[in-house]
Amino acid sequence: MIKPRLWITRRLSEATIERADRDYDLVVNFEDLPGTADQIIAASAEFDAIIPCHSELFSANVVAKLNPRLKIVANHSVGVDHCDLDALKSRNIAVTNTPDVLSDATAEIAMLLMLGAARHAISGDQIVRDGLWTNWSPSFMVGKQLTGACLGIIGMGRVGRALAVKARGFEMEIHYHNRTQLDDNDACGAIFHNTIESLLEVSEFLSLHCPATQQTNKMMNKTRFEMLPKGAVIVNTARGGLIDENALLEAIISGQISAAGLDCFQVEPGGNPNFAKYKNIFMLPHIGSATSKTRDAMGFRALDNLDAFFAGKVPADLL
Repeated sequence: MIKPRLWITRRLSEATIERADRDYDLVVNFEDLPGTADQIIAASAEFDAIIPCHSELFSANVVAKLNPRLKIVANHSVGVDHCDLDALKSRNIAVTNTPDVLSDATAEIAMLLMLGAARHAISGDQIVRDGLWTNWSPSFMVGKQLTGACLGIIGMGRVGRALAVKARGFEMEIHYHNRTQLDDNDACGAIFHNTIESLLEVSEFLSLHCPATQQTNKMMNKTRFEMLPKGAVIVNTARGGLIDENALLEAIISGQISAAGLDCFQVEPGGNPNFAKYKNIFMLPHIGSATSKTRDAMGFRALDNLDAFFAGKVPADLL
């Protein structure tokens, strides 16, 4: 039996590549650089399937030029805002993603960012590292305590719920806004808000976990930052486009926002250089799902979807 030909666009986990090589006629981009539009278009004539990451862009213009040989794009990601789903559907190209398996890892990073931002992790590390820790006083490095504070979550999907469970360990009071109200079991005891505005009013800490869409683009803007309690902390492990970064910077400078923890930015890679001089902005380079366990699980989930598709079944994560 002839194996389907598969292109993996980035260096995935060793376990993923080993399994893919067993079951497919495999080519891997071991240079580990983002696939360009020209490379994606050329690959569509050579491969039956592609496993891309968020770094490969399947815009309407790219999709229009794809060869009919390509049958499925099995994303190694949960978010699919790099894919024009309507365009791919119009070309009868199946699209899948990898939900569920990265929720805990991303929620862990959200907790790290929340704690690091609230407790001056950047300043504290630099003071010790640079040999500047020469005194102490009761007013030294005083931060914002999570225990007992109100946490607002926008987007109570898998990651939002995982964060809620972890935040319960800090005895935080959980509130959330979601497109639909969850049942009591899924809500993890969190309090539902019909509107973002009512959620913001009570959120001493705010964590974003919604997808990037036209409706959510720059949803956290100047007006909404001003709705938060004075000195609130904001965390974003979802997509950089959810935040108006100029408005965030203004809120940081004014003290309306006391600190921010960011794992994603409007421009990636690179981030926002204007944030660099503010020690109360704790930043990571979009590593929410970056654990060995999760990377294996994401790769295997993408391959599970491919296996189902080429067996004539409906992939579990078909979009």
